[in-house]
Amino acid sequence: MMMILLLCSVIFFTILFSKKQSRWKKGKTPPSPPGLPLIGNLHQLGRHTHRSLCSLSHQYGPLMLLHLGSVPVLIVSSAEMAQEILKTHDVTFANRPRSKLSQKLLYNNRDVASAPYGEYWRQMKKVCVVHLLSNKMVKSFQDVREDEITLMMEKIRKSSSLPFNLSKILECLTNDVICRVALGRKYGGETDFKKLTDRLSELLGTFSIGSFVPWLSWIDWIRGWDAQLDKTGKDLDEFFEKVVQDHEYGNHQDRSDLIDALLTVKREKSAGFDIDRLSIKAITLDVFVGGSDTSFTLLEWAMTELLRHPESMERLQEEVRTICKGKSRVSEDDTQEMKYLRAVIKEALRLHPPFPMMAPHESTEDVKLRDYHIPAGTQVMMNAWAIGREVATWGPDAEEFKPERHLDTSVDFRGQNFELIPFGAGRRICPAVSFAVVLNEVVLANLVHGFDWKLPEESTEDKTDVAESNGFSVHREFPLYAIASSPTT
Repeated sequence: MMMILLLCSVIFFTILFSKKQSRWKKGKTPPSPPGLPLIGNLHQLGRHTHRSLCSLSHQYGPLMLLHLGSVPVLIVSSAEMAQEILKTHDVTFANRPRSKLSQKLLYNNRDVASAPYGEYWRQMKKVCVVHLLSNKMVKSFQDVREDEITLMMEKIRKSSSLPFNLSKILECLTNDVICRVALGRKYGGETDFKKLTDRLSELLGTFSIGSFVPWLSWIDWIRGWDAQLDKTGKDLDEFFEKVVQDHEYGNHQDRSDLIDALLTVKREKSAGFDIDRLSIKAITLDVFVGGSDTSFTLLEWAMTELLRHPESMERLQEEVRTICKGKSRVSEDDTQEMKYLRAVIKEALRLHPPFPMMAPHESTEDVKLRDYHIPAGTQVMMNAWAIGREVATWGPDAEEFKPERHLDTSVDFRGQNFELIPFGAGRRICPAVSFAVVLNEVVLANLVHGFDWKLPEESTEDKTDVAESNGFSVHREFPLYAIASSPTT
């Protein structure tokens, strides 16, 4: 009986897959690697998807069609094609595909990052830009950033001249800043909360078999993936519900934070529409996950590359210490003059975008890209990692860390230049770019201003590639250990 049911399932989904394939036969289709029956190209993704797809794109081109089970997915690996999709056809590709993961963890797609393109998304993005992420709001949290940087520097001084886990200190810093800005107080020291955020980060980078091969969705249940989604979603909601209640009843710190701002918008109806409780929690989750993980990943990779390239470290230190001569710390105003600092950050983002495979887009109507027919409902994934290493754009030394390449160019990462899109571009660009960048600049400047740095003697990082973690957000697989000492005069 079980064999008959299994055979029927295979036949049913093979027919379904064939019908979906027929939509692609209306015109010329992009190049595609040969796949296997039913699972398509799933077996070719590899442990590090961005690297596997970059290798495939060298053979099949910058616009490549994969079939991940029954789901057609366009893989974009060049600045030229990214511009055509995110600028020329931006409206067509502004939607997000729905998934079980986003429904369970992201309040059924009520957050800004995963919400379907439409009026709800427009209104929620406006709330974020106007009430949460404006220059005035970013400036208002300057004292929070200064407080936490001071604490970070003190921790490093206590470990002076001995190898210490710099990754842990940077993670703690970014977590504490975002907690205070978004939630009103620190939660990083609470074991249960740290475990919850680690579970969330891990799940966001996991792969759901049933999303791409529906007839194998039972595997997600067997391996406990569905149960993990349910429990993590429930625990997250309970945590954020408690935080919102604390704000409503005044049981948090005196200073205003992002939840206070959202509750004010809700109470005064100043957004022009009714923002409900679930939306407040969804936006807060976006800010926390995006702000904390992105900043930590960037700072960790920037320090990794500077330690592996002492000549770049020395040049950055010379710039920072010259501008801040006689000062005990670097202020946010000081960083405005630091051209090489911005070049280092751009180069770190080019080589190590926090999210190498950007959040997927989905076409809402048939469209032609070059001479290729792309039907409605096609998912599109931008390989920001591959675009940042494209030889046609960056030259034969594209794999090398060279901040100098950014000194005489206007290329930036704020969505206007498609050769550098770590935060996306077009309508779905991350609205918190300025919020993140101001923290990264002032933290990195203070680190190189306050200390001389070197790798431990036993480290081989100056000679070998650094292993990457696996998941949606890609940081180092192993913590960065470094030695900090007082600057030599």
